[in-house]
Amino acid sequence: MADEKQTPTMEAAPESSAAVDPREPIQRPAGWMYKGFKAGKKELWYASPIVQLLMVAMVCFLCPGMFNALGGLGGGGQVDATAQNDASTALYSTFAVVGFFSGTLANMLGVKLTLTFGGLGYCIYAASFLSYNHNQNHGFVVFAGAFLGVCAGLLWTAQGTIMMSYPPEEKKGRYISYFWVIFNLGAVIGSLVPLGQNVNATGATNVTDGTYIGFIVLMLCGAVLSLALCNADRVRREDGSKVILMKNPSWKTEFKGLFETITSSPWVILLFPMFFASNIFYTYQQNDFNLPHFNTRTRSLNNLLYWTSQIGGAVVFGYALDISGVRRSLRAKASFVALFTLTFVVWGGGYAWQRKQVTREVAENPKSGYKPVDWTDGGELFIGPMFLYMFYGFFDAAWQTCIYWYMGALSNSGRKAAHLAGFYKGIQSAGAAVFWRLDGLKTPFNTMFGASWGLVAGALLIAAPVIFLRIKDTVPLEDDLKFSDETAEDVAPARDVAVVNDKESSV
Repeated sequence: MADEKQTPTMEAAPESSAAVDPREPIQRPAGWMYKGFKAGKKELWYASPIVQLLMVAMVCFLCPGMFNALGGLGGGGQVDATAQNDASTALYSTFAVVGFFSGTLANMLGVKLTLTFGGLGYCIYAASFLSYNHNQNHGFVVFAGAFLGVCAGLLWTAQGTIMMSYPPEEKKGRYISYFWVIFNLGAVIGSLVPLGQNVNATGATNVTDGTYIGFIVLMLCGAVLSLALCNADRVRREDGSKVILMKNPSWKTEFKGLFETITSSPWVILLFPMFFASNIFYTYQQNDFNLPHFNTRTRSLNNLLYWTSQIGGAVVFGYALDISGVRRSLRAKASFVALFTLTFVVWGGGYAWQRKQVTREVAENPKSGYKPVDWTDGGELFIGPMFLYMFYGFFDAAWQTCIYWYMGALSNSGRKAAHLAGFYKGIQSAGAAVFWRLDGLKTPFNTMFGASWGLVAGALLIAAPVIFLRIKDTVPLEDDLKFSDETAEDVAPARDVAVVNDKESSV
């Protein structure tokens, strides 16, 4: 984190903006949250954006990161994907409803409580598959999926609020990449568990009880860790500025803000297809690519490589989106071109592979004699698909990083970021629910592939006007304050308040 600037710690915050010398060091409030500590050559403090972002990344490392590792095995670690398909349909259905309103809940409850409650659902979900290993309790798995949808809607909205509104404009891409790297390390490490335990499983088998127990323990640790976060109103950036929120939030103001997010910027609806398409391809990749065509240990390896590739995609796109020598509006256009190119290169490669594969009826019929691929088969059977699966992971990270960056480029307001994150996760989950249900209905593999590719490509084209015309080089503070009851004096660095007041007085 070489771009973090050293900030001397002072005793108390300035009382007013009058006669502030720009050469004076930034002052932070008194208290342990603002006491500086050394991290290499840099000074950080507990209530700084980077520390809070790293903490929420660790929560997601332990909760949704492990969930991704479990899901990446295909079928939730089961040979028969029926229970996981039904649970996922329930999960994303409740997620879609709760996610739409979760920005309101996050603004009222604060990110700490929202994240804590959100983390609990992941433990119960993993526990339901442990139970299923012994008693085939299908109903418990479906209930756990539905409950996780409620919890995940809250967790991801709080996470999105932190990732989009805490960092300064010039560092949003890097902060997103920091989060995505740590979050996906959870899936990478989580993938090592089933790989190690199933390394000798050359057939198609359920994963062991120990795998599920490991996931449960780690997910519980994530839920507990979220209690250590501070709420957004305590955060101070390097320049002394605060996150833009509502000073006096109420259920009325937050539900009103939910609709103002759309009515004040109706063009944001053009991003909704990107939101919808952002998770639909997991169904095809995990349950129609990895699960039916590879044996247990090989899909465990594929799973590990998939999430490792996500780290690479997040780093490449996160840092590219923050290149300081290029205007932000130009970076937005370049990212669109890169995403569009990746969509046809990666998914075009996927088409070349998919059209040669057996049908669902053959792959899922035990009497057909179809033998899943093992990593010892090498060559065209394993090496090619292995790299394809890795590129699918790279593409996913690039897509998610760009969406978060686009939303962060539209506003710096924590309140608006919460609503945008809620819309994003709610609509994303609606798309996922549809595709998990299609898979549960045994939709042909080729149809699942074609629908995934077509929706991703179409969504990009629909979002193009927002990316090309609405993302500016900066968002003025006065524009962000319009979505809040705060003033420049409440949130801006003291040395910048006079400039904002001059602009307002000249109107």
